[in-house]
Amino acid sequence: IRKGAYTVKEEIVQGILTMDRLAKKMRNERMRAGAITFDKVEVKFNLDTENEPASVYFKEAKDANKLIEEFMLLANRKVAEFIGKRSPKHTFVYRIHDEPDEEKLMALNGIVSRFGHKINFQSKKSISASLNKLLMDVKGQKEQNLVDTLAIRSMSKAIYTTDNIGHYGLAFTYYTHFTSPIRRYPDIMVHRLLQHYLEKGKSPNAEPYEEHCKHSTNMEILASQAERDSVKYMQIKFMQNHEGEAFRGVISGVTEWGIYVEIIENKCEGMVRIRDLRDDYYTFDERQYALVGERSGKILQLGDEVEVSVKNTDLVRRHLDFNLVGTFEKTD
Repeated sequence: IRKGAYTVKEEIVQGILTMDRLAKKMRNERMRAGAITFDKVEVKFNLDTENEPASVYFKEAKDANKLIEEFMLLANRKVAEFIGKRSPKHTFVYRIHDEPDEEKLMALNGIVSRFGHKINFQSKKSISASLNKLLMDVKGQKEQNLVDTLAIRSMSKAIYTTDNIGHYGLAFTYYTHFTSPIRRYPDIMVHRLLQHYLEKGKSPNAEPYEEHCKHSTNMEILASQAERDSVKYMQIKFMQNHEGEAFRGVISGVTEWGIYVEIIENKCEGMVRIRDLRDDYYTFDERQYALVGERSGKILQLGDEVEVSVKNTDLVRRHLDFNLVGTFEKTD
């Protein structure tokens, strides 16, 4: 709209640009209050005429997405405040997010220190500020997707409940799901309760609403898992056409049975099994997040860049196996 790609009235253009400026101000205010921003890259696929994955591309949030997000957050927060502040004992559906577990944050700090980053544990605000700095610093780096994923996993899970404790990730004292680009059942519960209270209705029993909240949270978890599984399925399908080809990747996980490697150019993740590492006998060093060769002392460590080739793809089990082709010299 800034470059005149759309033919719309000037008043609409100016209105949207004003909203964009306001959205950026609101976003900055949230950041100053201690909100954490996860701009995780979404993996998408271009399909051929047979609906098979032909190529991979990454979807990132643009200004238009962020504009919609900020005004959506504003509506959700204001509705939650309208009920929570005026009538704190009234039954209502909140979207809450607890503080992160300190042990998980310590583990995350141990991993990101491998890339020269650290988390400041002095206060709640210093934690969120250092997490935001971390996420900003890794943008565009080879380890971005790995660090983004690990940072998200270190957070508590946001849930629906009638018992409000605030939303840590957004730095909101009151928050709910009143509106979004999709319609969720919790939104409907919020609409009904809001309308009920606007019509001077009494507070209903919280118990059935809490049960609905638990069910909605469980269904959300299942839906998220189904989405991850579907992406993994398409990634395996895509890699079926590349067996034997070599790719540059980053070690994204280390276990007793091998290393996980994420290919940089398409974010497909697979495993190099320890039994397939024939140049040495490797053992798992949990402290270093590494496999260590007993004879050579060679280290395959979390975050290292390696070259792998596609060994095997298994659509049914959604497994992708790699062979290790080589390693690259580490640079400081």
